[in-house]
Formats: sequence, structure tokens, C-alpha cells
Amino acid sequence: MKRWSIRPISWRAVWLALVVAAAFVVGLFWHQDDPALPPAASAQSTGLHFLGPVPVMNPAGDDRTMRRRQLAGQVRLTQHTYCSYLQHTRYPHASRPAAQHPDQLYPNQPVRESNPMRVDGGDSDPGVLVQTAQSRVYLAAGETVTLSLRAVDAHGAALPLVVTRALAQGMGTTGSRPAPRVTLAFSQDDADYWRATFAPHAGALAGFHGTIRSEVRFAAAGRAGVVLFDVIYSPELPAVWAGAPREAIGADAIEFTLPLDVRLAGRYVVSGRIDDALGRPFALASFNELLGQGMQSVALHVHGKLLHDADPAPPLPLVLRDVEGYLLRENADPDRLLLARREGAVLVSRTLSLAGVPDHVWQSEERSRYLAEYAKDRAAARERLAAFDPAATLPPLACSESGLVQ
Repeated sequence: MKRWSIRPISWRAVWLALVVAAAFVVGLFWHQDDPALPPAASAQSTGLHFLGPVPVMNPAGDDRTMRRRQLAGQVRLTQHTYCSYLQHTRYPHASRPAAQHPDQLYPNQPVRESNPMRVDGGDSDPGVLVQTAQSRVYLAAGETVTLSLRAVDAHGAALPLVVTRALAQGMGTTGSRPAPRVTLAFSQDDADYWRATFAPHAGALAGFHGTIRSEVRFAAAGRAGVVLFDVIYSPELPAVWAGAPREAIGADAIEFTLPLDVRLAGRYVVSGRIDDALGRPFALASFNELLGQGMQSVALHVHGKLLHDADPAPPLPLVLRDVEGYLLRENADPDRLLLARREGAVLVSRTLSLAGVPDHVWQSEERSRYLAEYAKDRAAARERLAAFDPAATLPPLACSESGLVQ
């Protein structure tokens, strides 16, 4: 079962993945013809001499060719690394194009699965598919989840199904006392689904913190089956949304500010989805900062450059929707206390024009430092190739910074 969550982004991990991917691409190039060689290069220049049908290697020439290819590959790799970082960091970490995070755009959609019926003894019946759905995975204090299931045959036709028992129990750690069990009341609707609404806060599991597993036993196609549903429950609200959100144009972005009454101080991670004027996901805005107790503010930004790069699409007005977050509990299990989610539209921007919205690439000390180091690597690679082969053709230094909104 998929679990949707908001996690702080590890940017060093992102760039490590980019560099590894680039190295793979460069490795492929190394097995192709050396672009540093002139087009008219003959077989002799590659170290191969043909005496009749049998090729004879020239060790010295072959080593030189291999070295040239390695140096040319290093030039391509360092150029790719520099340009990729330059392009990807034109917007800040906390304001990213929606296309870069497709898995986080609709956090409140039900989780649906279809699997062969699991029967007693651990086997499965491929002739019966059990379709399940749950409205959410993460539950803050006071929230509920709807669970449903039905059985169909291989052609999608509904099969008779009867829920015989449904119990929910907290999954404790090894050695901990068993958590209470609660019974879930399933009933059948007109679409052959059996549904139940589970509210942990309203029963014996109100104080449990962690994974709650619901085991639903049923009978279908003459056999007994079982399906499991997991939710992650937080019994305590670490902070409460405390007022109407506000909008303003800042130094480099449109800012959405949400007042928050913080009960437990610590690091809060919040994210919100931004739709454009046509209702399409446009950006993912995030917040990851330490907050003290009392009235605080969560600021979600849509970077001005991101808006301008969308032209001629109509990005304005913007709609902030589906805001969710948590208090991060480091070195603890579970590692978070959830905030109450704010579903649907939270704020529609008053800004209807890009006039006055800043249009410049994001800058930071970290970005400048990384670009300087990548530029040194690129320059060193080019110098090594030029020293080895002064006639080698070097690629242009210019990078294109366009096209990142798509």
C-alpha cells in the first residue's frame, strides 16, 4: 500500500543523482566515436592497422585514443553538471514547478488498489480481484478515514461479498503492551462496495500514536479472504491554524502567509499546492523552519521567476489549495505529529498581473558556492583536454536556462 507523506527535500541527494545519471550518459559517449577527433580521422589515427582481414592493435595509439576519450568525457560531464545545477536552481528549494513533484499534487485523493484475493493460509485466488480504497493514509487528531472493498471477477463483474469481521488495532513496537482493538462497522452500498468510516479519536485508540492496522475478513466466491488497511495516526495537534491566510508581493515572490498557533515548538514542515488561472497544478510551495510557541506564521512562496517563465500561459490568479504539514520529531518513532489538513482552496490571489512581480533568477550563498566549484571542475577538465590535444574541439561554455517550468 502506498503511503503519501511530506518530506524535507535532500538537495545534495538530488544533485548526486543528477551527477550519477550524467556519468552514465558520458559512459555511453565514451563507447562512441571521439568527437575531439577531426571528421577525416583515418583508421591509422585510432591505432588500428589492417593487414588483410586481420586487425592488429597499435598499443601506443590505442592508449592515446582511450585517454583522449576519457578527457573528452570529463569535459562533457563537468559541463553537464554545471549546466544542470545552474538550470535546476533558478528557483528556490521552497518554490518548485508542479511537474517536478507529480506524486505530491493531490494528497487527498483516495488510495486505490486491486489485487488477487488473499485467502486463509497465505495463498491467493487470481480468479477473484479485491478492489480496495481508503480516503487517506495519514490522520491528524480528529480526522476520519473511509475504508471500502468489493470483489470482481477477471472481467470486472461484481461478485457477491460479505464482510464477516473487521477489527482495528494499533501496531506497537516489540516488547510494548498490546494496543486496544476496536470493531469497525461495514455496510454495503448500491455499488456493491462494503464501506466503513473509522474515527480513531472516538474510541479506545484515541491516545494511540503510530500505525493502526484494520484487518477485514470476508467471504467471496465461496472462500474466506482477508484484506489489510494501514493508517498513521497522530493523537495530538502540535499547532492549530489560527486565522485567515494573507497574500503579498515580496522581494522575489508572491507570498501566502498562514497564521499558526504553535503549541509545541520545533521544526515544522508544511506544503501547499498552487493552481494557475485554468485550474492546472502550477507549483509546489513548501516551508521547513523552526517555530517557537505562540502565534507564528507559515509563509509559502511562489517565486516570481517561476511565474514569468510560464508566459504566455495565464498563471494568474493563483489558487493555494490542499495545505498539509507536521511537526518533525527527530530520532523518534513515529517521526511526526500531524497538523489538521486544509483541504480544497485556501486562498485565491488578488494579483491578476505580473506587473510588479519580480523577475530574476534565485540567488543564495549556497548556489554561488556550488556554481563556483562546478565552474572550477569544468575549467580544469577543459585545460586537461587542451593540454593533451591542442587541436581538440571544446564545447561552448554557454548554458540554456529556459524550459524549466514545463
